[in-house]
Amino acid sequence: MVASTSLGLELDLFSLAQKLREIEYEPEQFPGAILKFKDPKASLLLFKNGKVVCVGCKKRNQIEKTIEKTIKLLTPYAKRIIKKKKPVIEITNIVASASLDMQLDLYRIAYKLKDVEYEPEQFPGAILKFKDPKASLLLFKNGKVICAGAKNENEIRIVLGKAQKLLKPYAEKAYK
Repeated sequence: MVASTSLGLELDLFSLAQKLREIEYEPEQFPGAILKFKDPKASLLLFKNGKVVCVGCKKRNQIEKTIEKTIKLLTPYAKRIIKKKKPVIEITNIVASASLDMQLDLYRIAYKLKDVEYEPEQFPGAILKFKDPKASLLLFKNGKVICAGAKNENEIRIVLGKAQKLLKPYAEKAYK
């Protein structure tokens, strides 16, 4: 999952990187600092205005715990506390993997369906894009898929259901 929020803190990233070993900051390469936790296993991009992007958590409650842990860790070092309200967390992307339980003929799928990109010389999977809900699937010959762009688990279920119906005519017959 990828989530974003505001910590309600103004941060001096240079000073934080000097004081906390969990923080990497190289402003020549990227304007934010990187904070890594082992438990829960997550990485956060920190910005001086207190906005953060959290990646690596598999459940919303892990994201909430990670954000709370971040606020506790950083508050003593903050340049200024902007607000002390509980942060509003927005999940911006979920990446999930699944199996459609069918072998796929990616050449036929790319030829017959619109919204499919397939360049086997570049990458072994085809990309199938959906507009509603807005998400993309990486399709592989063995029927495995990776879904990206969904904002919640229900959107993932909807996209996988649509994909299964859409792709069934292109399943290779010999698959059991």
